[in-house]
Amino acid sequence: MNDKSLTHLSSNGVRMVEVGDKPVLKRTALARGKIYLKESTIDLVKKEEIEKGNVLTTAQIAAINAVKSTHHLIPLCHPLRITGVDVDFDMAPDGVGVEVEVRSTGKTGVEMEALTGVSLALLTIWDMVKSVEKDENGQYPSTRISDIEVIKKEKINKE
Repeated sequence: MNDKSLTHLSSNGVRMVEVGDKPVLKRTALARGKIYLKESTIDLVKKEEIEKGNVLTTAQIAAINAVKSTHHLIPLCHPLRITGVDVDFDMAPDGVGVEVEVRSTGKTGVEMEALTGVSLALLTIWDMVKSVEKDENGQYPSTRISDIEVIKKEKINKE
């Protein structure tokens, strides 16, 4: 691909991609991921008995803040006008699934924002439950984050 307008590479190292000529469209992205936890930890989360507080509410706030701050965290990512964020959780016996949907009206997609929201929600869950996930050696043998992916990305012409 030789179209230099679609790459971050330049003769000087990197550059922010020019999106000024792109049309303003309604854009959405849905991302998901999962944190694997002990079943006893899942029970504590469901009963809201984690010492630090409400795990899912804290993770939801973290996800929304992360979405709004993505351009500060990922170099060369455009600041976007986010119009909506939904965060959903799926409690399973082996962990917690997180889905983040991001909506915007603008000239570039919101998939990085959705991925960042999922990632920070999962990291927040880990931080909230780490005291009950540790083994006798202070390690996390059954705790892991995985399966972070973009499920859907759409752009809709506003006309």
